[in-house]
Amino acid sequence: MSRLNPRKFALLFADAAIIYGSVILAMYVRLGFGGASFELNGKNGWLKIGFVSLICLAVLYLYDLYDYVVMTNRRELMLRLVQALGIGWALLALMFYFVPSLMLGRGISVISVLLVLGMLLGWRILIHSLTGHPEIGEKILVVGTGKAALDTAEAVWERRDAGYRIIGFVSENGAKPREKLGRSEILGKAHELEGIIRNEKIDRVVIAVRERRGAFPTEALLKMSLAGDVSIEECTSFFERITGKVQIDMVRPSWLIFAGRPRDSQLKAILREGIHRSLALVGLILSLPIAVIAALLIKIESRGPVFYKQERVGKHGRTFSVLKFRSMRTDAEADGKPVWAVDNDSRVTLIGRVIRKIRVDEIPQFWNILKGDMNFVGPRPERPHFVTQLAQEISYYDHRHLVAPGLTGWAQIKYPYGASVDDAVQKLQYDLYYIKNQSLTLDLVIIFETFKTVLFGTGAR
Repeated sequence: MSRLNPRKFALLFADAAIIYGSVILAMYVRLGFGGASFELNGKNGWLKIGFVSLICLAVLYLYDLYDYVVMTNRRELMLRLVQALGIGWALLALMFYFVPSLMLGRGISVISVLLVLGMLLGWRILIHSLTGHPEIGEKILVVGTGKAALDTAEAVWERRDAGYRIIGFVSENGAKPREKLGRSEILGKAHELEGIIRNEKIDRVVIAVRERRGAFPTEALLKMSLAGDVSIEECTSFFERITGKVQIDMVRPSWLIFAGRPRDSQLKAILREGIHRSLALVGLILSLPIAVIAALLIKIESRGPVFYKQERVGKHGRTFSVLKFRSMRTDAEADGKPVWAVDNDSRVTLIGRVIRKIRVDEIPQFWNILKGDMNFVGPRPERPHFVTQLAQEISYYDHRHLVAPGLTGWAQIKYPYGASVDDAVQKLQYDLYYIKNQSLTLDLVIIFETFKTVLFGTGAR
């Protein structure tokens, strides 16, 4: 998923129009032409309907109904849609009770529920059918037959919703035409590229060849690119846009250099840091009652300190002490050797399990953000022992420390809990995406997604 997917915004806009139009239709059905016109123009009906639409869209978003992975499963889609609209209307009923001036009327509300549910179900089923149709979507030809080519194609096959379809591959290493590769096949060799593009009416060529001397069709690609006949893109950039992560195996240093984000101005950096610290201050104040209860429960359950400090690696490799509520036994690392924290860790106390599940153990890190050790958003800080180990085993791992670590991050909302080198590789790919595309807009997306994760108790840590 790219961070600002135009398809997602188009779907959001369409849903808004359906909800808004359905409520207006319900008003005309219930009140007639004269009554509906009076309600709309004389009693702020337009604004009331806008408020109803906004609440419904927010709940739909919280239920991941703008995630196309959910949309590919029709049963899950229907279930979530019904649940989301039920929660949305219950929330609106509560608001109408406390603020009667917002109310549209019981009859209008009942008719609206039925109309909105029916129309959204119909609309989503239509979208579901269109996104899964084999003849709809931009035609993609992948140049290459190696791992990078197959990984790129797999990303498209897994996200059919993205609007792309793999037509086939072009071989650069002597692989036989019509030979099966993944879910598609090799259509020909590099010297046949122009003919394949014309015959198959290709819209986009994705280059997934590392060695570009010899058989690579440079001249043919150059002519087609300058003529504007077809879009041509490197697999690294294409893969990044489809998946929201940087595939380490595809990355060349030159790509990171030239495709990196523009230089941050001093004003932008100050504004961003101010927003992060302000959010941390608000979070610290709002979470204070919960923090006090958690501290009391930790103290009652087991002997030892309420808080614990642990050395972590921050920006530019500087170490700092991260502050958390203690969720493990005091002898969790009695031998002094760092151990990966794992899901369902036996060292976690009963209260610790609860506060880790609902992220309460992270509350003291608001203080780290206020001190400037961390930002609200960024790669999660790791312990020095594991940083040394992972930097030796994983390319580009040290690049995580080019930015300040965060309480939450792109990797945390995109990848489930992990405690291994393989998991560290996956998280690094999301961290590199964040570092390369870092912006205040992306930060706000991550913060909102984190709120959704905490609210529903899902996602990564």
